[in-house]
Amino acid sequence: MYLAFLGFAMIVVFMGLIMAKKLSPFTSLIIIPVLFGLLAGYGWDTLEYAMAGIKDVAGTFSMMTFAILYFGIMLTAGMFDPMVDKVVSWCKGDPLKVLVGTAVLAAFVSLDGDGTTTVMICCTAMIPIYERLKIKKIYLATLIILQNCIMNLIPWGGPTARVMSVMHLDAGEILAPLVPGMVLSAIYVIGVSYYLGLKERKRLGVSKDVENHAVKVQLSEEEKAWKRPGLIWFNLILTAAIIVALIMGLASSAILFGVGTAVALLVNYPNQKIQRNVISSIAPDMINVVMMVLGAGVLMGILNGPENAGMSNAIAEFLVAVIPESLAKYFAVVIAVVSAPGTYLLNNDAFYYGVLPPLAATAKAYGFTDLNVGFAALMGQAFHFLSPLVPFIYLLMDKTEITLAQYQGYIFKWCIGIFVIFMAAGLATGYLPIL
Repeated sequence: MYLAFLGFAMIVVFMGLIMAKKLSPFTSLIIIPVLFGLLAGYGWDTLEYAMAGIKDVAGTFSMMTFAILYFGIMLTAGMFDPMVDKVVSWCKGDPLKVLVGTAVLAAFVSLDGDGTTTVMICCTAMIPIYERLKIKKIYLATLIILQNCIMNLIPWGGPTARVMSVMHLDAGEILAPLVPGMVLSAIYVIGVSYYLGLKERKRLGVSKDVENHAVKVQLSEEEKAWKRPGLIWFNLILTAAIIVALIMGLASSAILFGVGTAVALLVNYPNQKIQRNVISSIAPDMINVVMMVLGAGVLMGILNGPENAGMSNAIAEFLVAVIPESLAKYFAVVIAVVSAPGTYLLNNDAFYYGVLPPLAATAKAYGFTDLNVGFAALMGQAFHFLSPLVPFIYLLMDKTEITLAQYQGYIFKWCIGIFVIFMAAGLATGYLPIL
C-alpha cells in the first residue's frame, strides 16, 4: 500500500509542479522520480532503475532522433513546399478547410500505428500552413492526438498487440468489435475539426466567401540555397518507401529512418560542410525532444522499480483490490473504466502485463470471455496519450509550442467524447456486456 501511495503521489506532485510552473518538465521528470525512489527505500538502486528506464526508451529515442533529422531535411529541401502552397491556395485563407484537412490527414497517417511518425509527418506538412494563416497550433495538436488514439487501436498498434498476447486473441477477432467505435470516433473528430474551424473563422475574421491569401514565409538566402526543387520526386519516393516499409514491418523504425536520413543527406546535400550546416539548423528541435524522452525514461524506470516489487506493481495490485465483488455483472464495464486512469498512470506494458491479467482472471470467473475483457481493456486508450509517460507527446508539444498543462487541459474534454463513443458502441454491439 505504501508503494502504491508513493506511485500515485509521484505522478500528482510531478503534474502539480509542472502545471504551477515551479519546475520545467525536464527537471521535474528527473528530480521528482529520484526523490520518490529514495522515499521508497531504493537507495542507490534508484539510479539503476532510472538507467533501466532510459534503456527501455532507447528504441523510441533512436527513432525520434533519426525521424526528426529526416523530416527536418525534407522540410529544408522543400519537399513539402508545393503541397503547402497548393493547400493554402485551395483553402483561400479558410481555417475551416485547413482544420478538416488536418483531421483527415492525421487519420490516414496514423494507420502506421506509430505516434512519432504521425506527429512528424503532420507537423512538418501542416505547421507552415498554420503559421501562414495564424491558426492556433493547439488545434493541430488536438486533432493529431484524437485521431492517433483511435487509429492506435489497429492490431499492429502497441496496446492492441499487448492485449492480443495477454488474452490470446488473434488480430481479426479483436479488430471486429473495435471497428464500429473507430469509425464513429473518426467521424466525431472530423466534426470537432469542423467546429474548431468555425471558431477560427470567427476569431480571424475570415468569411467563407472571402479570399485571404497568406503571405509566403520569408526565407534567408542560406535557406533558399538549401532548397532542392529538382529532387522533390526523389524525396517523395524515398519518404513513401520508408512509410510503406514501416507499415509492413520490414525493419525497425529507427533503422529505417536512420538509413533514410543518410540517403537523404547524401543525395540532397553531398557537400559535407552544407550537411553539417543543415543538421545544425535542425539540432535545436531534436535536442529539446530527445531530452524529454530520456526524462520520461527516468520516470518510467523508477516507477517500475525492482521487478514485480516496484511502485507500478503496487498500483496494479491496489487497482485490483479496490474493486468490490458486488460489481460482478458489471465487471467488463469496470475494466473499461479502470483502464482510463490505469493507462494514464502506468505505461502500456505495466497496465496490460501487470494490471490486466489479475483483472482478466477475476472477469473470467464471473463469466466474461477473453474477447470481452480484451475489448474493455482498450477503452482507456482514449486518454492514454494525455499521460506524461508517453514519450512522443513531448515532440508534439515542442512542434506546436504548447505546454504540458495546455496540452492536457485542452485535449482532455475532447477525449471524453471518444471514450463515450467506444463505450456506447461496445454496449450496443454486446462486446461490452452486462451479465
